[in-house]
Amino acid sequence: MEIKIKDIEHIREAAREFIQYIGDHRVFAFYGKMGAGKTTFVKAICEELGVEDVITSPTFAIINEYTQPDGDPLFHFDFYRIKKLEEVYDMGYEDYFYSGALCFIEWPELIEEILPDDAVRVSISEQEDGSRLVTF
Repeated sequence: MEIKIKDIEHIREAAREFIQYIGDHRVFAFYGKMGAGKTTFVKAICEELGVEDVITSPTFAIINEYTQPDGDPLFHFDFYRIKKLEEVYDMGYEDYFYSGALCFIEWPELIEEILPDDAVRVSISEQEDGSRLVTF
């Protein structure tokens, strides 16, 4: 599936389209170069899901937990600063990935071997015209 994000003004529209495809999937791995728009897109998805918490990149915290309107948690990970896989084991990643809660993961390349088999791989790439292409 492909979703084109024409520009930042259209990102919420793209997020709504993406949400239609979530279904029963819980773990989403977002791939893309630095600056491709992973965090911005995850933020838009969270906002469209009704999260009212302040949504920020978990670059330094590694994980941010948000609350959806129905009270369910939503976890947003950024593994950019992970040096060793043991750090992810130590944080108890299984408790999150297999909790049934939505998990949005940035920089999953660094933890590829422990991603759940049913994780949805989402690629965000910048196009020559400045738009973004989201494929999954």
